[in-house]
Amino acid sequence: MLGDKILEMLKEEIPQKEYERYIKNLSYDEKSSKADLAVYIAPNIFIANWVKNRYTQKLSHLFETHTGIKTDIKILTGKKEVIKKETKSAEPQTPSTTSTKINPPYTFENFVVGSSNQFAYTAALSVAEKPGKVYNPLFIYGGVGLGKTHLLHAIGNYNIKEKTVIYATIEQFMNDFIYHLRNHNPEGFREKYRKCDILLIDDIQFLSGKDKTQEEFFHTFNELHTEGKQIVLTSDQHPKKIAGLEERLKSRFEWGLIADIQPPELETKIAIIKKKCELNRIELDEEIINYLAANMDSNIREIEGVILKLNAYSTLVGQKITLDLAKNVLSEQKKDQQKNITLQDIVQVVASDLNVKPSEIKSKSRNRQIANARRMVIYLARTLTPNSMPALAQFFGMKDHTSVSHAMKKVKELIEKDADFKLKIEELAHKIKSNASEQS
Repeated sequence: MLGDKILEMLKEEIPQKEYERYIKNLSYDEKSSKADLAVYIAPNIFIANWVKNRYTQKLSHLFETHTGIKTDIKILTGKKEVIKKETKSAEPQTPSTTSTKINPPYTFENFVVGSSNQFAYTAALSVAEKPGKVYNPLFIYGGVGLGKTHLLHAIGNYNIKEKTVIYATIEQFMNDFIYHLRNHNPEGFREKYRKCDILLIDDIQFLSGKDKTQEEFFHTFNELHTEGKQIVLTSDQHPKKIAGLEERLKSRFEWGLIADIQPPELETKIAIIKKKCELNRIELDEEIINYLAANMDSNIREIEGVILKLNAYSTLVGQKITLDLAKNVLSEQKKDQQKNITLQDIVQVVASDLNVKPSEIKSKSRNRQIANARRMVIYLARTLTPNSMPALAQFFGMKDHTSVSHAMKKVKELIEKDADFKLKIEELAHKIKSNASEQS
């Protein structure tokens, strides 16, 4: 069946874990589906909502690529409809039918701004307000799940009612190109991508090594730029570092503005979790929010996934979301972490976070900031490694283990009295474990 074939195509474009956990559980309802409507059945409302939030647009695009027909996606759970087909009256009025669907929740209002993403956010908003007038192209780069796609859709949502907006991943761009070539209709492809007002392309790094598609994208870029149309691109790295990309494309990507997004600091992660809870109408108390922020990586999609999973568990078993439940869910979410953490690993992470030199931590300095960092290293070393107190005393050049014992006692007292300090210790522990996992 076509619907099953589309799921197999999707399997090639998404992480294996996500396919096995969610997409594999969908079943195609051939009787209810039509030429412009694809219906899938999900086993529960959690999986249905998860697919709705992440993959309806990609599924719709795969159907359109395969059939040439713009297809709406409907997800059902038994008899209960979770995703309703949008009526024409609810569709944004655009000047052209070539506009692609933009994810409605991804707006500037719903984007949590912090020091790590302030520059990219401001640049994206400026482009949204004056497309084609400033920063053209705008190139946003950063790690996975930090908000690059959110900003692309936010630009689209800002302009979709008045302008023709095309959003596509570079993989979708390539699939469209191949489809139209095979069907001897290159002009149909160019009509779509070269006649828009705003072109939003995600994951441009995957253009690497695709010579024919690079040629087509080069001419698409040139025509749009010459006409004063806005181009916004995202990547996981700076254009200069994308291997297998033609120099003429790298040069053009630097014509406008390049903005990076860094992993969010702790305060921003807390704000992101609160915003995701608000948007998904999920209630978490402050202790759970702080725990998630301190113990999760910076991937915002993963953070939202854990929040949705917590809510699903709570709904299915009729249990209130507690800190213990959060710890259990998070332990399932996280990969096994490297246990062979060295003392030097801990010193490096703490020194970097507290802005002191590693050599200062191991010195006998009584400077307040350095002494505090040293105590934190000792505490983390005792809790994350098998090192004994005499071994730690020797590492730090202390007279005996009593100094280590005193440091441990001081940190424990601060953890009990100071919630912010406790949160910082948890965050540092998570960073140390994550770094060890990446190096294993």
